[in-house]
Amino acid sequence: MSNEDRQIVHMDLDTFFVSVERLLNSELNHRPVLIGGTSARGVVASCSYEARRFGVHSGMPMAVARQRCPSAVVIRGNSMNYSKYSNMVTSILKECVPVLEKTSIDEFYLDMTGMDRFHGTYKYVSELQSRVFRESGLPISFGMSTNKTVSKVATGEGKPKGAMQVDGGVEKAFLAPLSIRKIPMIGLRTYQSLAQMGVVQIQTLQDMPVDVLQRVFGKSGKEMWKKANGIDPSPVTPFHERKSISTERTFDRDTIDLHKLNDLLVAMTENLAYQLRRGNKLTACVAVKIRYADFNTHSLQRHIPYTSADHQLLPVVRELFQKLYHRRVRVRLIGIRLSHLVGGGHQMNLFEDSEELIQLYQAMDRVRKRYGDRAILRASGMEARTIGRITNPFSGSAPELLANRRT
Repeated sequence: MSNEDRQIVHMDLDTFFVSVERLLNSELNHRPVLIGGTSARGVVASCSYEARRFGVHSGMPMAVARQRCPSAVVIRGNSMNYSKYSNMVTSILKECVPVLEKTSIDEFYLDMTGMDRFHGTYKYVSELQSRVFRESGLPISFGMSTNKTVSKVATGEGKPKGAMQVDGGVEKAFLAPLSIRKIPMIGLRTYQSLAQMGVVQIQTLQDMPVDVLQRVFGKSGKEMWKKANGIDPSPVTPFHERKSISTERTFDRDTIDLHKLNDLLVAMTENLAYQLRRGNKLTACVAVKIRYADFNTHSLQRHIPYTSADHQLLPVVRELFQKLYHRRVRVRLIGIRLSHLVGGGHQMNLFEDSEELIQLYQAMDRVRKRYGDRAILRASGMEARTIGRITNPFSGSAPELLANRRT
């Protein structure tokens, strides 16, 4: 089957984090909402359309966003709630489509090629869009075309709560009048470079000699030209579970306080271990990362027997940190990553664990499940008010990103 015969759908939950918060608190409806880090170094993870009217956008420093939209409600956000609703939507889509790729917490690609022989694909996806809203309460938009690039752009043009179909043969004409920023791979720096060349509209990019783009941008120049011309043969790849889980913390002020750093490492390890147990996972590799005030970054890892127990992970984390922290200069960021994940609950270690210890973990996890991740924790981790961004491995192929929280 040729690429022109493909039917690729891109679905994107509209202002996902904001929509979840509004489901949980209807008082946020129709109000400007900002979600993300709330400190001086925080950034906007998501914002409502009401806030966007003031020039606010994702990735903007929170301080700037607050200046532009002083009436906005600012929310730190809850990654557990977002994961829960993302999983809900994922389950609905998996049940209804032949091939599903989850590219982030709120974006999906569907390969519906060949489905027209059974029913109209556009009509079917429209009904699926309605079902997602009906069962999850979350608005979702979609674009449909012959490839990923065009369908993603179409979704953006149809938002919010929209739907757009770009038929085979008109992809180039559809893209031509749009800004080059609409092409997924063109970020701010590439846009600025192209703008300096007088290229701000996709049609101009379409008409440029591909060898010129290659000379300026290398291999990505050719890829850029192909996407601008509506050419994208990349397949929809079924998503799979991630093989790692991690968290990191960027400090509002660079620190040399070892007591503070150790407390935070305890809190991070404790929370990651709980995430493993909650997802019925075990880890066999622990890594610790340090970024100093001069932005030099170092990391170490160590392979361990499979576990999901705090008391087995904490000594390894402490050991790795002690080996890493030798410069005695201020620290900007610390992080922990658990990898080589496999399915399976914690197996009792006959030499180290007691029945009482296993029961203790189970009791603590029940408290956390009911009252929140940090409802119960070690005394040494209590001073760590927040632990930063967590990437959750149990919801798709791509990291589930909240803005990098800075506290």
